[in-house]
Amino acid sequence: VATDVSMMTRAGVERIMRFAFRLAQSRPRKWLTVVTKSNAQRHAMVMWDEIAKEISAEFPDVHWDKELVDACTARMVNRPASLDTLVATNLHADILSDLAAALAGSLGIAPTGNIDPERRYPSMFEPIHGSAFDIMGQGLANPIGSFWSCVMMLEHIGLPEQAALLMQPIEAVTANPKLHTRDLGGQASTQQVTDAVCNLLRSA
Repeated sequence: VATDVSMMTRAGVERIMRFAFRLAQSRPRKWLTVVTKSNAQRHAMVMWDEIAKEISAEFPDVHWDKELVDACTARMVNRPASLDTLVATNLHADILSDLAAALAGSLGIAPTGNIDPERRYPSMFEPIHGSAFDIMGQGLANPIGSFWSCVMMLEHIGLPEQAALLMQPIEAVTANPKLHTRDLGGQASTQQVTDAVCNLLRSA
């Protein structure tokens, strides 16, 4: 017999839920989807749903809905435009974030952040793909995820203009098929993509 126990406190869920509503509020669509598995996990996940409803009263301008995690995967594939900001547990979000990156093109382009919403401790930003030791030193890695992680970091530390300045060459390079790395179906190397982003940034 083996068991895995996850402990979720009301204070912890309130903190992440409030952060999620604030994040959704800051985005143009002001739309939040709360992802749980409360039909099967009848304690902690039900608490997530209850707290989401309570916190929503603090953000009357944010539209929100609930989705079960398995249904959310289908919704991401079939109706991605119906989603904007998602909040979920680490387990569920780890799965959903990889799916989101794959739907966008590749794990190589997606950024991620480990954020302290109360800013008592430093936050950390990195590509969603992690270290990728299996392709290390071969010039195959897509550096877009690293650049985009820097954009997230700049936004987090209050430098939106600098973040936007970096995002422009990221979008330009990603839109150019000649600068796609192998994970996106192209032949460009890590160095070629890096140089392209840096050159556009210098000329901005």
